[in-house]
Amino acid sequence: MLEFAILGLLHQAPMHGYELRKQLAHVLGGLRSISYGSLYPALKRMRAAGLISTDEPDPHALLPADAPPLTGRRGKVVYTITAEGKERFHDLVSQTGPEAYDDGGLFGVRLAFFGHTASDVRLRILEGRRRTVERQREGLRSSLSRTRERFDRYTLELQRHGLESVDREVRWLSELIDSERREASGSTAGREEPGAAPAPAAPAPSSADRTRSASVGPAEGPGEGEPWAP
Repeated sequence: MLEFAILGLLHQAPMHGYELRKQLAHVLGGLRSISYGSLYPALKRMRAAGLISTDEPDPHALLPADAPPLTGRRGKVVYTITAEGKERFHDLVSQTGPEAYDDGGLFGVRLAFFGHTASDVRLRILEGRRRTVERQREGLRSSLSRTRERFDRYTLELQRHGLESVDREVRWLSELIDSERREASGSTAGREEPGAAPAPAAPAPSSADRTRSASVGPAEGPGEGEPWAP
């Protein structure tokens, strides 16, 4: 998940580590706290794999005004996605297996980069996530019906709260799926081949043609077996 999120952010623009960590917090939505102790080892591995490159700052250049504490004279190292990194990101963004939606945290990251995801892939991921959540809902309902008489009202309220949360997610996913299908239908309709254009009307006869026709009269066809005479 961390590699996918880093590649997705660097696909949008190069960033230094401080900005990258801040953007990761927005993408993950508080699902996971990313420390420098986990971020920089990941960046080091990705650089060794050729997925990203670094732009070392000039050691003699002045530090920017917004440099974080303890930056030192080295300034900020800027990370940029490479061609191999873009290829890796597109491979990851096209995956539609259970790993894309069974885990809630990874699904949230995938959703954050839906703008880079093909429409049919988005739809399969959303449908897979909805199936997963619907199974969770059925499990909660079954558990609630079995344990209703064994727990106190506070435990039951906690279970009801969990069931309501899952119900809301199912409705939310259904709305996203309906929206994706409408957009797909609109795109398909827009790509339909237009109907055949009507045949152009025959040009109106000129005044000379009308005069010649009136003076000659109706043409007579040749007799049977006779050649046509001009």
